Order: sequence, then structure tokens, then C-alpha cells
Amino acid sequence: MSQEDFEYLLEKISPIIRKSDTNFREAIPTRIRLLVTLRYFSTGDSYASLMYLFRISVPSISRIIPEVCKALIDVLHDFVRIPDTEDGWKKIARDFEVLWNYPHCIGACDGKHIVLQNPKNSGSLFYNYKGTFSIVLMAVTDADYNFIYANIGCQGRISDGGVFRETIFYKKLANNNLALPAPESLPGSNRLSPYVILTDDAFPLQEHILKPFSGYHDKGSCERVYNYRHSRARRVVENSFGLLASVFRVFRKPLMVHVENAEIITTTCIYLHNFLRRSKTSRPL
Repeated sequence: MSQEDFEYLLEKISPIIRKSDTNFREAIPTRIRLLVTLRYFSTGDSYASLMYLFRISVPSISRIIPEVCKALIDVLHDFVRIPDTEDGWKKIARDFEVLWNYPHCIGACDGKHIVLQNPKNSGSLFYNYKGTFSIVLMAVTDADYNFIYANIGCQGRISDGGVFRETIFYKKLANNNLALPAPESLPGSNRLSPYVILTDDAFPLQEHILKPFSGYHDKGSCERVYNYRHSRARRVVENSFGLLASVFRVFRKPLMVHVENAEIITTTCIYLHNFLRRSKTSRPL
């Protein structure tokens, strides 16, 4: 993150997180509060390590990080938005066609497990098929690795398809409430085809949801060629998760926080990811 972007965020969140001095103690400056939070995101350092680095107590750090996260979400809320017009969806579709040679694609969808310590008294609710405890990040991205929708917090034991069916995005998609463009003909064809979200085998096949052909297909067959094109376009969401974890290294090990704070931390990193990708001064992600 560039100095300019840091100062921009500091200016935006300062009125929200600023604390007043009292007769008994001086308030921790807003600059330090933001630095502590960004350091935690970028390194995944424990609260004890942050305590020695910033000379702030662990209880204070455990309060500072969620407060700063909520402030960042508040000021960056416009950076993760579902398009609300047909033109917005068509722009995403044009980007997919130009960058990934896949027409009529309005997003790629997949889930990612955010690993965390076993929540108290949760039994196997958060225990996933990988043998860890997690919450699920369900996301839809555009062709340029930006998140346009994210749902965080579902228990890790639930499949990607099950999580997706419970999201607001899916319910709006199923009820035709997303202002999607009407079906149009594909290049070189007169047959009308709908605009679609690309997913993997874990998701349902529907009018606006496409997944690859299942099973083995001979080399050169139409099914195999399609699956290659499908995978090539859909992997942008997996690459987006990879970029997220490479920049915010807090996700490289289990989050040692409560589930509610894990949701807030993940949401904040999603917003910061889009903010940094659109920044003209920070190093490109």
C-alpha cells in the first residue's frame, strides 16, 4: 500500500475511530490503530507479537482491530458492489470475452475456506472435509480479479453448493432480480443464449449458472474443448483468492479469533483487495 492510499484511508476513518484523551490515559492515535490493523492483515502476526512491536496491550489490540475493520468497511462499501444495471453486467461480460475468450459470462463463483481455531462449544459445526475448522467465503468475481459479491460466515461443514443456495446473490439470481441482460445471440450463432455465472461441479446447473461437463471426454471432443474454456474463464475466482491470501497473509494460518471477528476481518480484506486493485499509487496486485 502506498503512502497516499494509507493517508487516504486514515483521513476517511479517523472521525469514526478517534478516541479522546482522559485524565487517566492518553488515547492511542488513529494512525497507530490503522497501522496495527494493516500489520495484522499483511503478516498474520499474533496479538502478542503486535503487542511488543507497538507497545500496546493484547486486550487493546483485540478491541482496536474489529473497530478499525468496521470503519474500513463503512468507508469502502462502494468498492464491492453487484451491478444494478444491464450495462454494468454487459461490461463484465465484455471483459470476460476479451480477456478469457468466453462470451456472455457475468462472473465466476467459488468458495474458499477461511481456517480458524475451533470455536468453543461448536462441536463439528465448523469442521470441514479438509480436517480443519473454518467458515466459508463464497464470492463472485469479475474478469479482472475484483470481487463483486462476497458472503462470509457459513459453517465449514456445508458444501459450496449448499452455501451458495443460501446467499442473497443466489436468491436474487433465481428470482430474476439482478437486472441481468436479456438473452442474446452468441458470436457466429443466431441462437439466443442467457448471460451466465461460471461455477464448478459443486453448484447447481440452472439457466444463469453453468458448470463443466462431468466425467471423462475424449481429446478434441466438444465437451472437452468446452470444459477447457470453462475452466480458463472460471479460474479467475480462484486466482482472486490466491491474490487475497498472498497480500493478506493473515489467511495463511488459522485465525485465532472469534467467528464474528473472523467474518469482519475477511470482509475488510475483501474491500481492501478491491481498493488496492483500483489504486493508481499502490503496487498492482
